[in-house]
Amino acid sequence: MLRLTLTAALLAATTLAAQAQTVPDRIKTAGKLVIGTQPNYPPITSKDPATNQLIGFDIELGEAIAKELGLKVEWQETAFAQMLPSIQTGRVDMALAGMSDLPARREQVDFVDYLESGAQFYTVTPFKDTVKSPDDLCGKSVGASRSTNWPQQIGDWSQANCVAKGKPAINVVGTEGSVDARTQLKTQRLQGGVQGSETMSHFQKLEPNTYIPLGKPFTTTLMGIPFAKTAEGTQLRDAVKAALEKLQANGTYDALIQKYGLLDNPLKPVSINKGQ
Repeated sequence: MLRLTLTAALLAATTLAAQAQTVPDRIKTAGKLVIGTQPNYPPITSKDPATNQLIGFDIELGEAIAKELGLKVEWQETAFAQMLPSIQTGRVDMALAGMSDLPARREQVDFVDYLESGAQFYTVTPFKDTVKSPDDLCGKSVGASRSTNWPQQIGDWSQANCVAKGKPAINVVGTEGSVDARTQLKTQRLQGGVQGSETMSHFQKLEPNTYIPLGKPFTTTLMGIPFAKTAEGTQLRDAVKAALEKLQANGTYDALIQKYGLLDNPLKPVSINKGQ
């Protein structure tokens, strides 16, 4: 029995040592991962209004990744536009903020892709009898946050599915953000909107009988965790990818998918720099 106990202890110590060796020395010494986030994108990342604590899929996933690596997390709230500069300057080690892995962003950072997303058309209940599918949006006003690539994607979809078929083009409206788009929809200044497919179930629960998804997502986007293009960044990237693979294997990832209603968004296996 003693021999078995010692063997188990040695195996556990060996496993922990192997995990620790995958993390850059600076991070291992600090004992923590500094992760940037912007808590304005539920259910991916937000704040509990009652406690002001960070909550969401990305927040719990980040904590689970750190635990797998034998580290703690120090969260830093960062403006979205400052996420990549903060990684490049070393202010944060990585970011979890529902960021799309796009070719232009990969000029600055590398990504570990962990969720699948897509642009989702939707409308509100006052239009349920006149807007029943994306095709019904031809000739109507459709809004999306101008800080995303959704307005461009709406225009591309309109060209292919409205104009090319002899229908009037969608009037694409760039809004101040997704909240503004939803507000304009509810006041009927817009007849449709677009936001990430991973957010729809959350807002349907938050405001029942308000939002109606139209069809399936019309684009596919991979959400990724960005890392610096340095030797240390690459080492951390690979360590986080390995941790994510373990979280998928042991069921932790799937449990979080279920908890946050992201049933259409899992990405298996995780990948590096595969976003289009």
